[in-house]
Amino acid sequence: MNHQALSSFIWSVADLLRGDYKQSEYGKVILPFTVLRRLDCVLEATKADVLAENEAKTKLGLPPESFLLRKAGQSFYNISPLDLTKLLGDQDNIRQNLYSYIQGFSPAARDIFERFDFYTQVERLAKAGLLYLVSEKFANIDLHPNTVDNAQMGLVFEELIRKFAEISNETAGEHFTPREVIRLMVNLLFIEDDDVLTPGNAVVRTIYDPTAGTGGMLSVAGEYLLEHNPDARLTMFGQELNDESYAICKADMLIKGQDVGNIVVGNTLSDDGHGSRKFDYMLSNPPFGVEWKKVEREVRKEQEEKGFDGRFGPGLPRVSDGSMLFLLHLIAKMRPAVDGGSRFGIVLNGSPLFTGGAGSGESEIRRYVLENDLVEAIIGLPTDMFYNTGISTYVWILSNKKQEDRKGWVQLIDASSFWQKMRKSLGSKRKELSEEHIATITRLFGEFAEAEQATVLDKQGNVIDSKLLLSGEHAPVAPEGGKVKVVPISRVFRNEEFGYTTITVERPLRDETGNIVLGQKGKQKGKPQPDSSLRDTENVPLSEDVQAYFEREVLPHARDAWIDHDKTKVGYEIPFNRHFYVFEPPRSLHEIDADLKAVSASIMAMLGELAE
Repeated sequence: MNHQALSSFIWSVADLLRGDYKQSEYGKVILPFTVLRRLDCVLEATKADVLAENEAKTKLGLPPESFLLRKAGQSFYNISPLDLTKLLGDQDNIRQNLYSYIQGFSPAARDIFERFDFYTQVERLAKAGLLYLVSEKFANIDLHPNTVDNAQMGLVFEELIRKFAEISNETAGEHFTPREVIRLMVNLLFIEDDDVLTPGNAVVRTIYDPTAGTGGMLSVAGEYLLEHNPDARLTMFGQELNDESYAICKADMLIKGQDVGNIVVGNTLSDDGHGSRKFDYMLSNPPFGVEWKKVEREVRKEQEEKGFDGRFGPGLPRVSDGSMLFLLHLIAKMRPAVDGGSRFGIVLNGSPLFTGGAGSGESEIRRYVLENDLVEAIIGLPTDMFYNTGISTYVWILSNKKQEDRKGWVQLIDASSFWQKMRKSLGSKRKELSEEHIATITRLFGEFAEAEQATVLDKQGNVIDSKLLLSGEHAPVAPEGGKVKVVPISRVFRNEEFGYTTITVERPLRDETGNIVLGQKGKQKGKPQPDSSLRDTENVPLSEDVQAYFEREVLPHARDAWIDHDKTKVGYEIPFNRHFYVFEPPRSLHEIDADLKAVSASIMAMLGELAE
């Protein structure tokens, strides 16, 4: 049973809740019961051994916890003789017995149900006479790992959350990221680390997600590494603000045998749950365009008091979009290069690329990451890739352990044409990356090569072939009557190519008779006063000499102009789309005229038929 069919089956529980619960409240029941049944199935095989061990160690007066964990073969256990199936044997006392069963879990597992506020729902279901019926539904679902593996279970949770978010008009994208996007990011994260991916190397690495959601990014990274090197160990860390998402993530980590103490609940920006800890790898998909006004006081306080010793030294973005704060947070979590360094991937919308002029918080953050040579690549994804938005998104890959040939350079990859249509749309998500698309992007990144995409069109304009051209390769020959369209798809730039100097160009203020007004006091005495209405600014590329640019571009048009050097600022922007724009000349007037005549003739012929 695939995850969509399974989630549809679980969704049938909603038929029982209809009337007593609003649609927007279904998730409060279905999600914790799904987690409960999953834990129930995971512990099923060792249940008897755990109960016997608990009784034996209790009689001896020994703390049983470590023994019970060993017997359970998991990082959690349950010492209640009950399970979800046995609860059905005593219908009259199911509420009390369910409480007893939950209390039998080890503390970390109990916390999951407290985060769901599960006891409130149990009381409500009991009063409505639904508790037995709902419990029976879930007791009949087989969620044993042999039937539904961890990866599939993660997809089930994501599908359920997406459905609940849709009917509640919530933002589904805040909870999770499409799996194919995560696979791409994980590929790029590990691609250059041969020691980690080589089978037999029993390396231990850490990975962190500051916006963990249900733990999808951490899970995919763990699965990828296990597939390539079963001897490697990836210790997972995360932080999540939403209680329900946190509970699911924690349950997933419990089942995977991870230390759930590494998954923290709370707001990452105002309350960093991992303090001064550094990580080998990091992944994040922070919410797009969400303001950070709620945590503004704490963030500004940290910047003012700690500066570059804190997380936000380089600058603060405008309050309307906090995504760049997560970028700075991840940079602060990078392991020093002398200790092996770090690489991380973060999904951002388009505004962090160019929003804000020279001297603004956004520009200063871009300046910091580029002047410190942290950006390896930026990959532009297709639109309609995420569940809650159709806007363009970009994956940034940053590292403080760049290979020699990458030092001083940034690679831009335009993957906006790499998509296939989904058989069924999920919210705003209508497109997906295929395995071939992921492999191509990974190859472009891995080879650090400039490349073009050659699309072969027939004379009707239909696409008949598409070929990736690495530097030096020739485009295919156009068919008769057709053409070949070649567009850049991977480009490499020096860091400083994204920088510019903003100069303020002043022109003199003149009185009614046309004479230049001179200053009368202080430093301005005898100097021409600027006319604010004629003031202008020019952006000069960092590679150019400011004075030479001024003399070439400004003075020929305004002989009396000068530069106010006190207002000169350095800025950085990454005009991604401009670097991939290809000018297509318009059709000739002769062709357009011929088309218009043909259409006019067709219209006249149809009108003539109507007149007959």
